[in-house]
Amino acid sequence: MAWAMLSRALAVPLILGLVCFLPAVIAAQPGTGVRDNGYWLQLALTCYAGARLATMILSTRRRLLQGVFWMFVYIAMGVAPFAQAVIGQTPTPLVGPRSDLVTAVAMILVGCAAFDLGALLASRRPLRRRTGGRGTAAGPATAHPVRLRLLVLLAFAASAYYVLKLGGPAVFFSSRQEISASVAVSGVASTESNVGSAFLKGFGTVPALLALLFYTRRLVTSHRARRSPSTVLVWAGLALLNIVVNNPVSNARYWFLTVLVSLLFTAFPSSAAMYRSVLATGVVGALVLFPYADRFRYDDEGYRPVQSASVFEPLATKDYDQTVMFANTISWVDARGHTYGRQLAGSGLFFVPRAVWSGKPEDTGVRVGQWMGMNMTNLSAPLWTEFWVDFGPAGMAGGLALIGYAAARTDRRYALAVSRDGPGPGSVLAIAAPLIAGYTFILLRGPLLQSVGKLAIAALCLLLVSSFRDRKGRGPH
Repeated sequence: MAWAMLSRALAVPLILGLVCFLPAVIAAQPGTGVRDNGYWLQLALTCYAGARLATMILSTRRRLLQGVFWMFVYIAMGVAPFAQAVIGQTPTPLVGPRSDLVTAVAMILVGCAAFDLGALLASRRPLRRRTGGRGTAAGPATAHPVRLRLLVLLAFAASAYYVLKLGGPAVFFSSRQEISASVAVSGVASTESNVGSAFLKGFGTVPALLALLFYTRRLVTSHRARRSPSTVLVWAGLALLNIVVNNPVSNARYWFLTVLVSLLFTAFPSSAAMYRSVLATGVVGALVLFPYADRFRYDDEGYRPVQSASVFEPLATKDYDQTVMFANTISWVDARGHTYGRQLAGSGLFFVPRAVWSGKPEDTGVRVGQWMGMNMTNLSAPLWTEFWVDFGPAGMAGGLALIGYAAARTDRRYALAVSRDGPGPGSVLAIAAPLIAGYTFILLRGPLLQSVGKLAIAALCLLLVSSFRDRKGRGPH
């Protein structure tokens, strides 16, 4: 009741702030932007995403995946591109005609509407109870105690190998540039393929994070676990391990964001205040802090601090190139044609080395960047572009609708998993949903080929620990 009264009091200022005030402040900034159809479409997209984000924040139910989706869209494809449209500058050059940029903004709007449609369809379908081999009701996936210990052993072993292979713990507190140099010296990467380095980093970081999440949930939800010295000691060891391999110094900002968001949602599974705080403060952090959070990408000699006269100027010069890269992708497809599933197949078969598959597709962002003539091809390829490259506008709308459907279904099942009648401290979904919510930033930003590796490792680890029990036979964890 108290939160209901508070949410009603905050509803009007929150909606006005996200939908009206912030876009109006950006529109009032000085710049050389053209007020054409693209400008007004971008304004409409910003207001639409702001309204949907406000709905997520004010919702009586915690919708982790949908909330993070709309937070990303509002920031990376709403506010930031709108600031670029006003100032008249983009982080990555637009190589095609401006009409392609207008098309990109319109298609992002279509994709957002398709996502909402998929979520709406999911809300109309009841959740079906899984059945066991003899038609009996099977319980939700829970972490098998013995397999969870195996995951902990895997986490310590893989992370220890990762640390030793790169030269010891000290390198993890230097810079990402130093990490990349250490990976190159280690011999696991080659000029032809990055599969070796991807597996080294993935197994060195993902099992450690998942083990920490499982033990964090046990401590949060079980009085018995909090009274167990062995559980507390294992959690402390995993926390120290993650400080080394998953700290913000040696990892990309989006990955550390995944670590932070998944930990917060796991540590506070039933806290509506934490859920709303993550979404609300995430907007402020992304606009004010994120453009400056690459301090540890380079060493002291390579770092160049951002010089700007306005808080909105970094949005037009750093990081948020999703919309303009979608426009460049449209131009690239117009020149080269659709790939009809080839790019997505390359992402799905990410583990196949190029020595085996000589024609394996490169990252979508890399391919478009090479076509643009860019020296630096570490460019974004938002999920909209991945579907567009393969299947055009119809495939893009269908893909976003399926993602909206899956996100809404997962959110509903997660709400059951963290409820009082849920599967308890060992719930796999109570760990998987926060992890996917945090990783959504990486998946939406793209390219997919760079993103799916760690996600696949996480899926393998979750399968390792998962056990399905008959509800009647389910005991305490």
